[in-house]
Amino acid sequence: MAANAADELARLQAELAELKAKSAELADQYLRAKAEAENTRRRAEEEVAKARKFGIEGFAESLLPVCDSLDAALAIDNATAEQLREGTDATLRQLLSALERNKVVVVHPEPGAKFDPHQHQAISVVPSEQEANTIVSVLQKGYLIFDRVLRPALVTVAGPK
Repeated sequence: MAANAADELARLQAELAELKAKSAELADQYLRAKAEAENTRRRAEEEVAKARKFGIEGFAESLLPVCDSLDAALAIDNATAEQLREGTDATLRQLLSALERNKVVVVHPEPGAKFDPHQHQAISVVPSEQEANTIVSVLQKGYLIFDRVLRPALVTVAGPK
């Protein structure tokens, strides 16, 4: 009997040692996984902070030629009206190009186009010969960025006949 008890005790001690080793291994794996998760969270927070801080960098960079053109225009002392007009047109083209490169799109509906409350803001409803709920005139262009309205186009809309 004593031999059986000694064998059982030895088996149980071996099993206990094995379970302690496995427990230590799992605790180590847990601590490593926890540290990795913390490092991943910290790196993600840093990336988000960088994106917030420098996310507009590309947009700002694309506007620099517009600033350069305006500076050059202001440096001319005796510009003629024609020169000013040409420079202004060129600068506007640069600005629109910079906006387009950054996915900002102009909303400028044609007269007669259907009024879209998602992209247009009706300033007034006017009597007109054209179909009701169509655009009569655009008072101010609107702008979209990736299909999201930055500013709706301000329009007058044809009223019912």
